[in-house]
Amino acid sequence: MSTIPDPVAKSAPGRPLRVRSVVGLAYDEIRSLIVSGALAPGSRLGQGELADRLGISRGSVREALRRLAGDGLVSFEVNRGFFVAEAGLDDVRHRLEARLVLEPGIARLAAERRTNADLELMRDTIAAEAAARTSDEVHDASRAFHFAVAAATANRAFTKLLDGLWIADVGRQLLAERRRTEDWQDHDVEEHRAIVEALEAGDGERSARLMGAHVESAVRHWAPRGES
Repeated sequence: MSTIPDPVAKSAPGRPLRVRSVVGLAYDEIRSLIVSGALAPGSRLGQGELADRLGISRGSVREALRRLAGDGLVSFEVNRGFFVAEAGLDDVRHRLEARLVLEPGIARLAAERRTNADLELMRDTIAAEAAARTSDEVHDASRAFHFAVAAATANRAFTKLLDGLWIADVGRQLLAERRRTEDWQDHDVEEHRAIVEALEAGDGERSARLMGAHVESAVRHWAPRGES
C-alpha cells in the first residue's frame, strides 16, 4: 500500500495548509491512476478503498474526487458515488476548443521568453516523433512538444492548464485512430518544425498563427460530420 507523505508534518498543528496539501497529493495520485489506465473508465471510485490505499482520510479523498470531477476526469452520480469518467467525443472536442483558445497565446509568449535550451528540447521532441513507430510513441512525442512550448513561457500555470486539457491516456486512444490518416505523422512533424522556426525568430504573431492552425486541424478532424 502506497502512503501519501504529509509534506508539512513539521508545520504548526491545525494550519489549513496541511489539509489542503494532503488533498492536493491525493488529487495527484488518483489522477495519475486514471490517466495511466490503472483505473479504467467507468470504474467506481470507492472512497474507503482509496483512503486505505493512499493512507489518508476519506474526507481528503472526497475533496480530491470533487476536484477531479471539476476537471472532467471523474463523474458523480447521486446515491451511487464517484466513477472514472468516460471520455466521449463531446468532451474531447470541448477540450480541443479550449486548447485552440489557449495555445496560440502560449506560443506568442514563448516566442518572447524561449531560451536555447527550450528550443533544443522542442527539437528533441520533434526528432522523437519523426522516428516513432507506434501510435503511443507518436502521441507522447507530440504531446511533449506542446508541453515544451508551454514550459518555454516560464509560467507553470500554462503547463498545468494544458495538462488538465490533454489527458495522455485519452490522447493515445484517439491518435491510434487519427494516425491511420495518410501522412498525418509527417504533417504533424512539419507543423511542429514550422512553429519552432517562428519561436526561434522571436516572431510571436507568426508563432500564434501557426499554433492556432495546428490545433484547429485537430478540432476539424473530430468535429461531427457536416461541421468540419
